[in-house]
Amino acid sequence: MLFKKSLTRELFYTSLSTILILSGIVIAQRAVIIFRFAAKGSIPNDAIDTVLVFNLLKHMPLLLSLTVFITILMTLSRWYKDSEMIIWFSSGLGLYSLVRPVVTFCIPIIILIASLSLFISPWAVQKAEEYKSGLKNRDEIATITPGTFKESKSSNKLFYVEGFNSIGNSVKNIFIQSEQNGKLGVIVSTEGKRIIDSKGNDYIVLKNGKRYEGMKNTKEFSRTTFDEYGILIEKDVPKMINVGASAGIIEATPTLALILNQQKNNKKQYLAELMWRISLPLSTLLLIFLAIPLSFINPRTGRSFNIMIAVFIFVIYNNFLGIFQSLISVGKIPLWLGFFPIHIIFALTGIYLLYRRSLNLPLFPARFIKIK
Repeated sequence: MLFKKSLTRELFYTSLSTILILSGIVIAQRAVIIFRFAAKGSIPNDAIDTVLVFNLLKHMPLLLSLTVFITILMTLSRWYKDSEMIIWFSSGLGLYSLVRPVVTFCIPIIILIASLSLFISPWAVQKAEEYKSGLKNRDEIATITPGTFKESKSSNKLFYVEGFNSIGNSVKNIFIQSEQNGKLGVIVSTEGKRIIDSKGNDYIVLKNGKRYEGMKNTKEFSRTTFDEYGILIEKDVPKMINVGASAGIIEATPTLALILNQQKNNKKQYLAELMWRISLPLSTLLLIFLAIPLSFINPRTGRSFNIMIAVFIFVIYNNFLGIFQSLISVGKIPLWLGFFPIHIIFALTGIYLLYRRSLNLPLFPARFIKIK
């Protein structure tokens, strides 16, 4: 049918452009924070892409939910504005004729949102925490970016390396500034190599270099040349952690573990997280029935008001879900009271608005909006 093909095609292209724009906004916002950590040396430059991908996967269910809502609203609003909707209605189609093709188009996206929310996003959070934990346990040389200065973990050394070889074991043109016992030392060398002794200590051995040492704020210093000079590389003490619920990261806990949780201490937090994950695909389905009646506009007016109302409703819905999740996690309300009422209210609201719009009535009765 021409009607369904035209609607599906426009929904597809609108949703594609919307998710690209929203994803770009999230990536730009998260990139600012990650670049800030990279500039401080908290994470290496080669880890920025990986951390960004994990962050995007974490927020993707919410982005897709907003995409579905805005896509339906923008598509149908354009039909109303360009009088295309009047043509379809004149040919015998009613407002309920929109429901089936719109829901059919959105079902695969809702399934994707459910998969992301229940399985992929927790996995991404877990992998992100494991990755960050691995970065924290890397030694000093591993975190150095060629061509930049890097402060040691004990804050008494400053490293600069011009470059590494292909496997990262050899360095060239290295500069090290250290401070010990009130003396300032500077070591420069044209090349160096990493070695591990019999006790497992990791050293970088500099070759054919010079060491300058002297007191601060004085012109007195000594110079020593050397053929080989070993410097111990500091390491963090490995921490035995289990990323997930035992580490206090509820978001990284697999959904099956949330369902089968038997720990009394974490039971409320587990139920709150489970409620949030289930609510994301369910709220997306309910938002469809809100977007269809809210898409109506007067052809003589613009579409900005509809978009503002849509974003406002979306924010209210998800903020209520977040508030109830917090109340459940701290034990203020039971799970059923935090889960069912909010969805039922928005479901009844969507059905009511759809019913009134199908009869070509105002969304709200005149007695509620009458101006005295």
